[in-house]
Amino acid sequence: MDLKQNRITVGELLDHPGARAVFEAKLPMALRHPLLGAARTVTLEQLLSFAKAYVPQKKIDEIMEGLRRA
Repeated sequence: MDLKQNRITVGELLDHPGARAVFEAKLPMALRHPLLGAARTVTLEQLLSFAKAYVPQKKIDEIMEGLRRA
């Protein structure tokens, strides 16, 4: 999947079945977050900078690899 140099939005990722499956497999609790709808305009780059404070780097690397392959 083209991540547009990490400028793809969360909304675009969630609308892509393969990318959504990566999140469901690697970070299922994120898909149940009450603010998920509000995050649809956030870019992957912005999400990564926020996630690094809460998600281990190994998990982030796994998610990114999955998204690239989606």
